[in-house]
Amino acid sequence: MFGKILIANRGEIALRIIRACKELGIKTVMVYSTADAESLPVMLADEAICIGPPPSLESYLNYKQILSAAEICDVDAIHPGYGFLSENAEFAEICKTCNIEFIGPASDQITAMGDKATAKKKMILAKVPVTPGSEGLVSDENEAKRISKKIGYPVIIKATAGGGGRGMRIAHNDATLIMNYHAARSEAEKAFKNGAVYIEKYVENPRHIEFQILADKYGNVVHLGERDCSIQRRHQKLIEETPSPVMKPKLRDVMGAAAIKAAKAVNYSSVGTIEFLYAGVDTFYFMEMNTRIQVEHPITEQLTGIDLVKAQILSAAGEKLPWRQKDIQFKGHCIECRINAENPYMNFAPSPGKVDLFIPPGGPGIRVDTHVYSGYKISPHYDSMIAKLICFGKDRAEAIAKCKRALDEFHISGVKTTIPLLKYIVSREDFASGVYDTGYIERIFDQFMSARKDLE
Repeated sequence: MFGKILIANRGEIALRIIRACKELGIKTVMVYSTADAESLPVMLADEAICIGPPPSLESYLNYKQILSAAEICDVDAIHPGYGFLSENAEFAEICKTCNIEFIGPASDQITAMGDKATAKKKMILAKVPVTPGSEGLVSDENEAKRISKKIGYPVIIKATAGGGGRGMRIAHNDATLIMNYHAARSEAEKAFKNGAVYIEKYVENPRHIEFQILADKYGNVVHLGERDCSIQRRHQKLIEETPSPVMKPKLRDVMGAAAIKAAKAVNYSSVGTIEFLYAGVDTFYFMEMNTRIQVEHPITEQLTGIDLVKAQILSAAGEKLPWRQKDIQFKGHCIECRINAENPYMNFAPSPGKVDLFIPPGGPGIRVDTHVYSGYKISPHYDSMIAKLICFGKDRAEAIAKCKRALDEFHISGVKTTIPLLKYIVSREDFASGVYDTGYIERIFDQFMSARKDLE
């Protein structure tokens, strides 16, 4: 087991890792930017080292500073959390050459699944269902036209190195295809320094269902069920739940088996998530793999009783999985709401600043993962998520009831948050009936704006 782990991240995930390490008897080192000097992770870690100014490129993405801190503190491993360097194959390889364990998959596994066009080819070989489209990268607009006519409009152009909805464009005809082909390439080049794209059939308003997998270094892989992440805005998730309202046991077995096949296709080890588009009537397609711990991992923890962060650390340390697939049990229902420092009434404009008062909800079945406290200053330099509200019940109706109650109790002043929108969604009849898909927010947003007086 590791004696000391450096956490190359910030916010609630850094705090989550510290807690897991403390329970495992592992010392922790926090690296931080000057903007995070007064953060809870810095206060609660055994050691803390400032690695630069607020901009991510000068701190949390600065390999040299992070590795220097690792050397000074004599750590055994680095946990990258999610975002920043968590899916950076080069950083994982550098850690290996420095004899520091990267708590995540090996660099070749990150590379194989990080490039979406390459990942798709591997899934085809592994007989995992994939969305119809180009077999690899699309070299020019003529090839883009040929493929689009073959699979039929609408199509979606995707950056092979993309993420967070960047480098993605939808086309409904030849004219918009050419325009959006170049727009996607340009955006991808700016965002990822890689303008390569591929094309797929656009599945209109599917459900976004992902499967949590856990693998050790000895070829053992299990899945821990699905999470429905369909309620999202511009490809950014707002609410996740497990189990999915549309999931049946037989479909779970089929999709879970496909997720395990996908992981085994690249000899995967660590935690990871296989993401699918569910088109209904038992039709689903591989979308991508996230080779890291996910933001929404707590709802899977609540349903299975398995601490995913601890399991990730133990896998990196070389321990075998203590579970087989038959050992994984799912009990109850769980919903996660992401609380972002954004103003939903002003086109989700970021709302950095000082949190005057922060009163999280409590009571049976309520968990809040956050690094925020009264007086905390939210920096404009980082992601706007400030808390995750996790609500667990014996069934979906109870989980929703707890979610409504907890959102009513949640009090944050000094900054604007997404709480009004979340309260509106979980109170709707269509949400209670499980009738939603990836186009849900766009369809109900005008109604939400009209209900503003009742929600604020």
